[in-house]
Amino acid sequence: MIQRLIIQGGTVVSTEAEIRADVIVEGERIAALTQAAQPTPEDTVIAAGGCYVLPGVIDAHTHIKLDTGIYRTADDWFTGTRAAAFGGVTTVIDFATQFPGQTFREAMDARRAEAESAAIDYALHVMVTDLPPGDEHKLGELVEMGAPSFKLYTTYRPNYYADDATILRILRASVEVGGLVMVHCENDDLVTAATQALVKRGDTGWRFHAQARPALAEQEAVARVLFLAEAANAPLYVVHCSTARSVELVRQARQRGQAAYCETCPQYLLLDERVYAGSNPEHFILQPPLRAEGEGAALWERVAGGAVDVISTDHCDYSLAQKRAKDDFTVTPGGLPGLETLLPLVYTYGCGAARGRLTMPALARMLSANPARIFGLYPQKGAILPGADADLVIYDPAAAGTVRASALHYIAQYNPYEGMPVRGAVRATISRGKVIFQAGEDDCTPGHGRYAPRRLNYNR
Repeated sequence: MIQRLIIQGGTVVSTEAEIRADVIVEGERIAALTQAAQPTPEDTVIAAGGCYVLPGVIDAHTHIKLDTGIYRTADDWFTGTRAAAFGGVTTVIDFATQFPGQTFREAMDARRAEAESAAIDYALHVMVTDLPPGDEHKLGELVEMGAPSFKLYTTYRPNYYADDATILRILRASVEVGGLVMVHCENDDLVTAATQALVKRGDTGWRFHAQARPALAEQEAVARVLFLAEAANAPLYVVHCSTARSVELVRQARQRGQAAYCETCPQYLLLDERVYAGSNPEHFILQPPLRAEGEGAALWERVAGGAVDVISTDHCDYSLAQKRAKDDFTVTPGGLPGLETLLPLVYTYGCGAARGRLTMPALARMLSANPARIFGLYPQKGAILPGADADLVIYDPAAAGTVRASALHYIAQYNPYEGMPVRGAVRATISRGKVIFQAGEDDCTPGHGRYAPRRLNYNR
């Protein structure tokens, strides 16, 4: 007998509207939406009166148990995905790194073995670092393995760096195999010159970090990669845009007819470079760095106007000890923890009554439906529809709180949003029909999460 779960009395949020409805779940799938479900004694019922019922959040850019070849985060897949569950995230799209000398299958197999303890579902992009000319057809192997999105970098020489010829070659190949190229955009020459100038002056403390990676370096690389993608007639996804001009470049390309997408992250919407002059600049070492005061407001305008497709986290759970090992931005690992706070922060500062930047359907688009559609998980995930996976979040807008690292579930022992007020709270997280978090307690189990293979579909 299939177990039924009924979420009763909530406001169901779709990408177009908010409706009062009960959600009936049978096993792992959504069975129906109805105005008046009739529970039986055998059913499990969750009362959601006064709450939003959202599609489970899909964080399309995470780095759980990250190994860069230089640094390793201190977390593991169970720790990372359990923290995600507390924040209403039911799927992460992480990365399999192709280390030099590895085949794509070896990279995928190694990463999937690490992810066997995941508490929520996951998919994988692939960091392509070793694809000699003539081997571009091998990208088709990734498509067959359900990982049709390929990440490249215009910086981080020599570890990840791809020159323009390589980027163009892989963009062209992506069209042939049905893939999507994602690019971390920073002009490596500009970053190197700025960094070398700071090193020469002896200005390598954490507080100088933002000066080493100027906004122009990102913006130039975004413009260049968009130009190459247009020449290849290839779809392109620009990760973690930290400036409004970067987003504008993507928006303008889209207006010209390109299949161009972009994401930003809460850190760029809510924080700025003034933190580097504060008491804990080591908390904010990341690439790209935080930008000038006012840039966040300009980014919010683009988010509200629909120019940004996805809000993700670029989550990296480095420990405080790793961050504080040496007051030198050139050797401090870059990245911030963010999985558990994504939904509360976007709701608070986007949808909260005092903000009015986003509607609830817009939130559902950027945190769920758009990443599902762009990366090939829709409609299995990203929507509250009959037949879809029962990945759901119950969010109580009446709650109020403050971000405290001590209350979160990371390894990091710090949080970049420490002390920020938040409105609302996750009351329950449901992954494929299983209640994995409710009323402050979790029922996460290692291995509940499954690998979610993907096929791309650009009809957003």
